[in-house]
Amino acid sequence: MYSHRSYRIKHTDQSILDWLCVFWLALLLNGCTTSIDDYEHAEPKFELFKFFEGSTQAWGMVQDYKGQQVRRFDVKLNGVITGNQLVLTEDFVFDDNETQQRIWTITKQANGRYLGAADDVVGEAVGYEKGNALYWQYVLAMEINGSTYHINFEDWMFYQNNNQLFNLAKMKKWGITVGTVTLFFQK
Repeated sequence: MYSHRSYRIKHTDQSILDWLCVFWLALLLNGCTTSIDDYEHAEPKFELFKFFEGSTQAWGMVQDYKGQQVRRFDVKLNGVITGNQLVLTEDFVFDDNETQQRIWTITKQANGRYLGAADDVVGEAVGYEKGNALYWQYVLAMEINGSTYHINFEDWMFYQNNNQLFNLAKMKKWGITVGTVTLFFQK
């Protein structure tokens, strides 16, 4: 004889179910990520050194994890190429009049690969260029309210034409997106 029993989920069972749902969702979303290889045949071809040689102007914004704009900025860039290295000086002016300077030393490797260093980059930045795109990863030491945090950056640059470039960067901590930076570059 069949007996109908109601089953009530205990608090610990619910926590385990919540954790499993998050785990499976993370696995599912990880399988949906874009690869630099997806842009291999995209035109026009992006050449990092060629685009950033000389003077470039950029405008951007920072958004928090909710998508709310929290900062705006202008950037003047100057790039100097010597052999297989690009020294790129970025001078930022934020909407609250704060100024910052970052000087990148970017070394071109084989097969569209780049390595980069700057004073506030922890370790080495690694980039891959294919088609009209560049994927750039690095950890940036950011000072926020008197404390320094190491934030992972996943940078995507998309070459539009000879004079324009789009950049979208996700800022992550512990694998969770905590903000986004959007930039538009003009030669």
